[in-house]
Amino acid sequence: MHESLSDWLAFIGQQHPDAIALGLARVRDVANRMGLQHPGAQVISVAGTNGKGSTVAFIEAIARAQGLRVGAYTSPHLHRYNERVRIDGVDASDAALVAGFKTVEAARGDTPLTYFEYGTLCALWLFQQQPLDLVVLEVGLGGRLDAVNLVDADAAIITTVDLDHQDWLGHDIEAIGQEKAGIARPFKPLILGDDDPPASVLRHAYAIGAPAWRIGNDFFAEPVDAQHWRWREVGYSIDLTMPMRGLAAPVQLRNAACAIAALRALGLALSDAALVQGVTNIEVAGRLQRFERGGVEVLVDVGHNPQAARALAAWLHSQPLRRTRVVYAALADKDAATVVQALAGAAEAWHLAGTQDYGPRGQTVEALARLLVGSVAAGGSQHVDVASALQAALYAAEPDGRVLVFGSFHAAAQALAYLNATG
Repeated sequence: MHESLSDWLAFIGQQHPDAIALGLARVRDVANRMGLQHPGAQVISVAGTNGKGSTVAFIEAIARAQGLRVGAYTSPHLHRYNERVRIDGVDASDAALVAGFKTVEAARGDTPLTYFEYGTLCALWLFQQQPLDLVVLEVGLGGRLDAVNLVDADAAIITTVDLDHQDWLGHDIEAIGQEKAGIARPFKPLILGDDDPPASVLRHAYAIGAPAWRIGNDFFAEPVDAQHWRWREVGYSIDLTMPMRGLAAPVQLRNAACAIAALRALGLALSDAALVQGVTNIEVAGRLQRFERGGVEVLVDVGHNPQAARALAAWLHSQPLRRTRVVYAALADKDAATVVQALAGAAEAWHLAGTQDYGPRGQTVEALARLLVGSVAAGGSQHVDVASALQAALYAAEPDGRVLVFGSFHAAAQALAYLNATG
């Protein structure tokens, strides 16, 4: 039996022939054999094309500021697998994760599980060992057939619905929305972060009797001034300080608003002080995370699809003018051309980087460049990895310029490692 976490992570990545295998039958059978039930007193599930991780972080921060014991499950991680499972704001230890994986392995028999399914069952088992007031679960892919959907959530959030993972979820917004809506439960609140949600989402909510709380309709997030914004619903409003660091981007106000709406929909008594503290002091790595190197502003973001790229472009256009260089490193299954098009007017130069060290979904910089023929990034410099691309971008940047690194969680992780190593 494996004893180290690294051994277990290598092992669980080899127990299913496919990296992604949607469906609940196998994972439910194992969960039943493990005796998994409701992992906390109340559970919130979070799905969406973008903003899931930030929304989970807002919920966790607000609830903990209120004094609740909170478990949070997110993916992927940036630096260490342990980041995926948090209890009371602390990453799970190697020993705890190993114990969880041993429990999953003992129960699964000859049932093949994917890496994500192993991780989800391990997280749910760890949460069940604790008396938790609230558990927040981030959906991995889609919703209806994702392993997280084993759990009947007391409230569900769909942050946004846009094109991504079309090979798995469908080739239009309505089909993707139908998949994400699968996390909703009958007569349990469904929080929607889109101003105009897909009709498929609303139809599903109506069909199962799930009350839909829609941003811009049932609750609102409104900028007050440069430092403050207002969350309000009928009969209640509160002015809040903008979140710190990169989470002050306009799209993050939607995520914060959805988090507050979900907690209120559960009937939790939240003090104004908990809302202020939770929203203001939150920090999530890789979300417009800012550094400075020699007068150059460096921003690192995990954005990896067209919707995220549009949000990044809108944020850049809202900032004081700086000549911006972009380091872009996309995985092979992403719509790189559409992503680049979204940022075309916000960047003066492109530095492309390979991701071949990521695994089967990675690609060389030459392969990425071929996908971008005819785009504004086609003539950009090419680099074997993110570190070398970032180094070149910093060397070429003007003293008051800006460098944006994005394209994948892998790109963000590599950039953060380089920036932290170089001081």
